[in-house]
Amino acid sequence: MRIYLPTTMAGLARLRDEGSLPASAERYLAGGDTEEEEYAALMAAAADSAELLDGPGRRVVVVADVADPDGAVPLRDVVAVHADPHERPAGADPDDDLGWYATQELGALLGY
Repeated sequence: MRIYLPTTMAGLARLRDEGSLPASAERYLAGGDTEEEEYAALMAAAADSAELLDGPGRRVVVVADVADPDGAVPLRDVVAVHADPHERPAGADPDDDLGWYATQELGALLGY
């Protein structure tokens, strides 16, 4: 099952360092296999990510394929990360597109 988890750059660093996101993390399920449903889940998670920011920053959405949609999300289940390409001001247009990053790009995305 594909899930979309809103987080921040700090949350993404914790995922990389600790190896998972907690079970309590907010998450959105793609209701089916259509691109429209996946996009809706992505944008809902992006909106929640923006709310996690205290001022300017980058929205981050972790995408994972998991067996248990309510459990912790291990890094090995992450299939991609969507993030703003650069820091955006508080109150920026919520419909701005997010960049797509492979899991191998986490270090570069985090600036390591």
